[in-house]
Amino acid sequence: MTRTALHRLPLALAAGLLVSTAGFASTASAADTIKIGAPFNVTGALSSLDAPALNGAKLKVKEINDAGGVLGKQLELEIYDTKTDPTVIASVASQLVSQDVPVGMGFTDSDSVLALGPIFQQAGIPFVTPGATSPKLPDQIGDMIFLACFGDNVQAAAGDEYLMNEAKAKKVFLLRDNSTEYTTLLAKYFDEAFTHDGGRVIARDDYKSGDKTFTAQITKLKALSEKPDALYVSAMPDDIGLIVKQMRQAGVTEPIVGGDGYDTPLLIQVGGKAADGVVYSTHAFMATDSTPAIQKFYKDYKAAYGMEPENAFAALGYDTVGLIADAIKRAGAADPKKIRDALAATQGYKGITGSISYPEGTRVPAKTVAMIGVKNDKLYLADEVTPKWIAKP
Repeated sequence: MTRTALHRLPLALAAGLLVSTAGFASTASAADTIKIGAPFNVTGALSSLDAPALNGAKLKVKEINDAGGVLGKQLELEIYDTKTDPTVIASVASQLVSQDVPVGMGFTDSDSVLALGPIFQQAGIPFVTPGATSPKLPDQIGDMIFLACFGDNVQAAAGDEYLMNEAKAKKVFLLRDNSTEYTTLLAKYFDEAFTHDGGRVIARDDYKSGDKTFTAQITKLKALSEKPDALYVSAMPDDIGLIVKQMRQAGVTEPIVGGDGYDTPLLIQVGGKAADGVVYSTHAFMATDSTPAIQKFYKDYKAAYGMEPENAFAALGYDTVGLIADAIKRAGAADPKKIRDALAATQGYKGITGSISYPEGTRVPAKTVAMIGVKNDKLYLADEVTPKWIAKP
């Protein structure tokens, strides 16, 4: 967006605007471009997930445009930093709708999609989230909402199977952040899956995202007369490193397993040596010895940004742009309803995080879950799981 256009924005919206797509989008006229709304929490508590997702999206846009674009037009991301603030998110959603974008993408958490989604739904504009994993979102908001990632019920079931089969855990202590949609749902789905498979949750406790001390929860855990075989901790990215560090400092030695909220450099940066032995579910194993597609992505991402991809959310952002571009091509026009119908009909789109298909009547793809472990400050692929039993959304 031009500087002149920025000055016309209300103050709240101007605060939400991050950067142009310079270097990653076309300089062609508006008639020669297809715009994709791209709100992301590039600052705030979710920046360690959303910023890589946006970088991956920009990389895919450049790749598509360099190859000639879609339907003879260049793709252009309309990027806003929504600052992990629901008020800014809602304001930016209204701004994007007023700009008549035919489709949008963004976010790696469910609360942000819940703040934006109803505005896009009412306007009849499809929205694809790279990494918000609540499988309830499409039904909560409406038929314009799609996930490019698996649902929390799937990754919770994968965590359950890993604990049962690999860690041989039959008893767990369940700790959750009770302040977000993502963490409460993930904990709920894990509880259901673990119990279904014959495990027992012997105790539960809560905390709130942003807490800096977990003494009360650790004291409760250590006072249990029956000791758990492992801990399942449903946490946001800003919290998990500190939780792990304080747990280990207090002498808690049981394995710690959780979800894709761990998939951030903060786990090791904050947790340090205490992160060793942690295992978490996520969307792909991001390493130079991963699949050929991930290896190429690694090389291209490093060339574009001067660093390796921070986590799997970078790859999800990349895949989401590819998924949208594929739908626009099949739709034959940059028309919101046609793009929505083409997205719903997607079968076997080959992304670098896995194949994406939407079974009839659903807008959450079925995908394999990567279980990532930490050892000596390095990540490794602990397992790949396609869960046998999955809790209903």
